[in-house]
Amino acid sequence: ASAVIAGASSAVVAPTPAMAYGLNKANDKLAAYGLPPLSKNLPNGFSALAEIYGKGANRTPLLVAFGFPLDWVVTLPSQDVNGEDGTIQAGEYAKGDTATFFVVPDAAKTDVHSQEKEFFKSALIGAISQKGANVYQDFKITKLTPVTQDDDKYMLVDFKYTLLTGAGFEVERKGVASVTSAADGVQLLWAASIAARYKNKTEGQLRAITESFRCYGSGLNFSADLRPAVEDY
Repeated sequence: ASAVIAGASSAVVAPTPAMAYGLNKANDKLAAYGLPPLSKNLPNGFSALAEIYGKGANRTPLLVAFGFPLDWVVTLPSQDVNGEDGTIQAGEYAKGDTATFFVVPDAAKTDVHSQEKEFFKSALIGAISQKGANVYQDFKITKLTPVTQDDDKYMLVDFKYTLLTGAGFEVERKGVASVTSAADGVQLLWAASIAARYKNKTEGQLRAITESFRCYGSGLNFSADLRPAVEDY
């Protein structure tokens, strides 16, 4: 499956079954920070998470939340003495269906509704090419849809590309991403699957996942959630 899920975390961490999560748990976490809940209109058969990205001193902390299918597995960043590695991801990995959080490197706070297609193309190529620029070709954005969720701006981005596997195969993939600008940077959740599955099964799931995506940073006190990661070392 690793050849199919371009952009998966390089860190080796133990995945967690989705039943360890849930909409109520995610909403309790959001409420603890004074934030609005995820929509109760998630599709039947969905779970949800609200997790801190950036518990290590090498990253800026963010609160990331989104819904995902109950049978998907969650992978979280790993922590060690050097800080944090990896990202927040959920997926049905054997079939190549994934949703992956990505922070655009060196990006400043921006109004995502005012950006052109090239801005989102660059951000998404950065996300899918985490394992190297030679793992994809023919990347194309097919649609941009600006939305406002809980008073914050997001851009929904439909895209497609061809994945080049280590075995020399070419796999057409399609997906949708949600791009926002929380705290002092730009963040996104991108969700994709093999093109045939996208057309016949996963498009609705992937759209529900990315439309539920929320990311927060500014004005939040993360000290209680950061402390456990620090005290372990």
